[in-house]
Amino acid sequence: MNRILKKINKLAYPEKLFFPPEYIILAVNNICNLHCKMCDVGVDFKESNFYDHMMGTHPINMPLELVKKVIDQMESNFPKAKLGFAFTEPIIYPHLIESLNYANSKGIFTSMSTNGSKLPKLAKELCASGLNELYVSLDGTPEIHNSIRGNKNSFRWAIDGINEVLACNGKKPSISIQCAITQWNIGHLVGFVELFKILPLKQIGFMHYTFVTDNMAKVHNDILKGIYPALSSNVSELNIEQMDMKKLHEEIMQLMVAKYPFPIIFSPKIKDIEKLKEYYFQPEKKIGKTCNDVFSSIMIKSDGEVIPAHSRCYQVNAGNIYQNNLSEIWNSAPLVQFRKTLIKHGGLLPACSRCCSAY
Repeated sequence: MNRILKKINKLAYPEKLFFPPEYIILAVNNICNLHCKMCDVGVDFKESNFYDHMMGTHPINMPLELVKKVIDQMESNFPKAKLGFAFTEPIIYPHLIESLNYANSKGIFTSMSTNGSKLPKLAKELCASGLNELYVSLDGTPEIHNSIRGNKNSFRWAIDGINEVLACNGKKPSISIQCAITQWNIGHLVGFVELFKILPLKQIGFMHYTFVTDNMAKVHNDILKGIYPALSSNVSELNIEQMDMKKLHEEIMQLMVAKYPFPIIFSPKIKDIEKLKEYYFQPEKKIGKTCNDVFSSIMIKSDGEVIPAHSRCYQVNAGNIYQNNLSEIWNSAPLVQFRKTLIKHGGLLPACSRCCSAY
């Protein structure tokens, strides 16, 4: 019933959402300690919305006082929302443990996505902090992963950290592994999953690559440049034409029927090889139906500025935590206008067609 009421609210009266956000996402810092080939930050490609949202804000580290302000407002306004530590790399955020402890003291559910580089060192403190969910981003078997991440130790750090968390006594976060599908790890996905078959994971999730090509941006900007300009993203190093669809399809089908002690999730779930080719080689075609995240989450940058959804979204200044509270921001005029524009264009804008929020 709640899902039906939410859908009616979104479509019939987007001027005011009568339901709360599911996630408040914190961009706690503007720095990363790895150099991932598939990431605009990792390859220092500055001309993208993604790079700007991840790296273009000061201070570099979100002040602890601001984090506490967000948590206090969540307790007052949205106590059931989850607090996500996600960008740019929270594992190296100097106030991480204190922030998690404070959120736990207020009864706020916490989630963290990380490359796992400092996980061995912080595992016990993370468990003690009450962290609820841990998502570790890995890109394949050790050699593949290390090559993509630009550090020969990155896979070992993450695995050692996962084992340290699992060894903690008492309460510990659930652990999921996330893997972005790229030209470099196709053919190694099954071997990658096999590495974890004895671990009590919550799930392994494979995400089809998220990107915006020059042509996607052009088509988008011909319509919406004056309001929500788009830039190419996450394609400066990736050569989509080199992605072997036949091999990828074979691995997907093998993993979908395999039996593991944890579920294997693909986002989006594509079984047909022709649909795979459409996803990667015809990105102007919309596959998802609507943006889910703009109606369920907001992201707060290190300076308190709020944008819709997450770091891949457009530059929509929905407010600032220093001047506005979360309840005001959730239905602020810029955010309402953005939601209405999405609905007007069928749920997705042209440059949204390969965003993870569409599935």
